[in-house]
Amino acid sequence: MTLLTIENVTQTFNGFDIFRGASVILSPYTRVGMVGPNGAGKTSLLRIIAGLAEPAEGRVQLLPNARIGYLHQEAMQALDDQSSTLLEAMNQVFEPVLAMEARMRELELVLAEDPDAMDAYGDLMEKFEAAGGYDYPNRIEQTLSGLGFVKADYDTPLSILSGGQKTRALLARLLLEMPDLLILDEPTNHLDTEAVIWLETMLRNWKGTLLIVSHDRYFLDVVVDVVWEMTPKGIETFRGNYSAYLKQREERREYHAKLFEQEKARLDQEMDYIRRNIARPSTNDIAVGKLRRLSRDIAGIQELGMVAYAQRKNWSELGIGNAGHLKVAEAEKALKAMKPPTVRQPRLNLTMRAPTTSGTEVLRTENLTIGYQDKPLFRAENIVMLSGECTALIGGNGAGKTTFLRTLREEIPPLTGTMKHGHKVQIGYFAQAHHTLVAENTVLEELMRHKPMSVGDARQTLARYMFRDEDVFKPISALSGGEKAKLALGILALEGANLLVLDEPTNHLDIPAQEALQEVLETFEGTILMVTHDRYLVDRLATQIWAVEDGQMRVFHGTYREYLAAEKV
Repeated sequence: MTLLTIENVTQTFNGFDIFRGASVILSPYTRVGMVGPNGAGKTSLLRIIAGLAEPAEGRVQLLPNARIGYLHQEAMQALDDQSSTLLEAMNQVFEPVLAMEARMRELELVLAEDPDAMDAYGDLMEKFEAAGGYDYPNRIEQTLSGLGFVKADYDTPLSILSGGQKTRALLARLLLEMPDLLILDEPTNHLDTEAVIWLETMLRNWKGTLLIVSHDRYFLDVVVDVVWEMTPKGIETFRGNYSAYLKQREERREYHAKLFEQEKARLDQEMDYIRRNIARPSTNDIAVGKLRRLSRDIAGIQELGMVAYAQRKNWSELGIGNAGHLKVAEAEKALKAMKPPTVRQPRLNLTMRAPTTSGTEVLRTENLTIGYQDKPLFRAENIVMLSGECTALIGGNGAGKTTFLRTLREEIPPLTGTMKHGHKVQIGYFAQAHHTLVAENTVLEELMRHKPMSVGDARQTLARYMFRDEDVFKPISALSGGEKAKLALGILALEGANLLVLDEPTNHLDIPAQEALQEVLETFEGTILMVTHDRYLVDRLATQIWAVEDGQMRVFHGTYREYLAAEKV
């Protein structure tokens, strides 16, 4: 059985295709993660599926009577009655159950006087129990608690909740409604790590179908069992979680590259025969026949692309059986224009090198307390960080992680104890707020402020970070969060540090940019200290974990998965 069919769907904006020819089916009880670069059309497709937008072409068909729940990124006004309290909004999900409960109370009042009411009461009680009537208050409490609400929030009107709280309230309501298809667009936004872990557990056990767009790769790794990769040419399907998708994607790209080479070699061989034999009376008929078939092949490739056509090659099915016959020169030109499949989407071209090597010992602390005179934040176990290690500093918001980084960079002193840098340690710092960028400068001016160079060299450098043409003249104040992050990474790469101190480096980056940054950090020969909520990055890179909780920082030597396993013991 198919829950959802997407057939040749195309969406446009201002006359330009956002994506074209998206076709895919969604089976019940599947958990799908949809990935792709910013601007690929993921949210546009979600809106079409949810019935909030019409496609320019194609169709979307949902199983009759199937219910859709949609958490979109701008969810602030999604809950109908903004005057309702948080608890009232959750109770609205269970209005039929509440009505049955009220009727049961009415019947209880007349049971003593009207014994005939007992049958009606018994029937109603069975329906009430089957509908979860005895369980719904617990479900509401567990869901709100899991998403970070406390009982003091229950009587708060929706209208005065913050934007993040409203998004969490909508998510809570959708989880309680249990639609047949639950669509979540960036569901981990506005959630702390504890709430994200709770949501992961909830969705792993979800009884319906899930379609999720998220930049949180660890979340996708844990939750989904199918990945849809969104491209301008449609959707490719991969089986398994995010890590399985990465492996299959590379295997598929290698296969497609090899298939292209084979098909192109075959077509070039055909073209060579045609060129040499079409003018000879003895072989003209054979060459003309080959040119006719080659013309059909070229038409199919131009319609579908080399790889897709090579996998189908059915002229009548593709509607190109009557394709016009090309002349020899036209066929030669068309073959020369064929390009191998793109190995990957345009992405950051990052390089980071440590020009000088630090001493073996990069950082040492003793009896360290971090914080301010009027507000101590945490005490730390004694630290020894060695060259080449990657450390992840983790903990809740407000625990003092950024204050630790400020202390490391000698902006503020420790409250107690000592923090000593090793020999020849050169720190490069990436700040999550990007406060070191001058808002009035253009992108070009800001790069050249940090590292004097010619305009040509600066523009060439910026192009590696996706700033091209007129983009280099944008003022910093006009950049998006993702653009500021890319510029800050570019500046960091020019500093030549051997200790990278990274404060939320993947915030605002789409998945391709996250992957590019990860690849660079994996090959960096220096030392890394990072504060990040990106658990996938921590899982791939960290060799030790510094965990801040309840005013203490504990040092764990090992990977993130080893740390999680030790925490469960």
